[in-house]
Amino acid sequence: MADVPGRIVVADDDPANVEVLERWLGRDGHVVYRAFNGEEAMAIVAQQQPDLVLLDVMMPKLTGFEVCLALKRDPATRLIPVVLVTALQNAGDKIQGIEAGADDFLTKPINPPELQARVRSLLRLKRHTDDLDSAEAVIFSLALTIEARDAFTEGHCQRLSTYATALGEALRLPGDDLQALRNGGVLHDIGKVGVPDAILLKRGALTPDEFEIMKQHTVIGDRLCGTLRSLKRARPIVRHHHERLDGSGYPDGLHGEEIPLLAQIIGVVDVFDAVAEARPYKPAAPLDHACRELELEATRGWKRADLVGEFLALVREGRVAIGQDAAANGGAQ
Repeated sequence: MADVPGRIVVADDDPANVEVLERWLGRDGHVVYRAFNGEEAMAIVAQQQPDLVLLDVMMPKLTGFEVCLALKRDPATRLIPVVLVTALQNAGDKIQGIEAGADDFLTKPINPPELQARVRSLLRLKRHTDDLDSAEAVIFSLALTIEARDAFTEGHCQRLSTYATALGEALRLPGDDLQALRNGGVLHDIGKVGVPDAILLKRGALTPDEFEIMKQHTVIGDRLCGTLRSLKRARPIVRHHHERLDGSGYPDGLHGEEIPLLAQIIGVVDVFDAVAEARPYKPAAPLDHACRELELEATRGWKRADLVGEFLALVREGRVAIGQDAAANGGAQ
């Protein structure tokens, strides 16, 4: 496949350097946005969402290191490749750039063929990333579309995302686990795409055969998420959120700590939401009743008592948004 030109931000406080880089990049058809200090570079990136950023290290207002670090910390810009352009030669400066998240380095004076080759390579990588990001967006859109099939479950995925993340924060889980909980809350029921409407939307109790079909949504969802490496951490949530500590859950009948912690967290908040919100077969329950039902799950040996207790403390103390407020705050990022 031929290389496709990209949109590139070039930031340098010396206009002559910017002009030279723009001329070289223009030979490959790239569109260049000029910035003459770090703050301008940040503003242009936010507005244009470019494919690549070339940053001079020594700039006024914000250095290239500072701009790079800010871009890599922001979920909206962290996947944009950043190249630091510098005349600095010592290893400490390169280490600082690596710690800021730089994807590549160019040393002044710049060699034009090297510049063009590095830019082409990073743009190809960015397009692969964009393709994966688009595929992930399709999966999340599919999850919300499934939820929309039933008016009674509107906001359910977002609420679980909010509840589970709040519980994970209370447990002081690391950032990767919190992101998995956000994603898992949205994706946990994605496998219901394979459940017929006659079963999914049934107003009465399911027959044993219908329930067996319904239980397959965990396995189907696991397979769907398995198509993307970026959703690897959410897969155990999708597959195991209906497992119970005593082994009576599904799909694998796991016992105790065989059940992944993040799946247990989603399982706890899923029960709470199922009781607290209206369903085709029942009205919404008062908050106190929903709390008691969740406590009963722990008493039966189905849910971990410490997880239930921590979550109910969040609810009773008003430290987590409930209902419509939770749905407004939820969702993967």
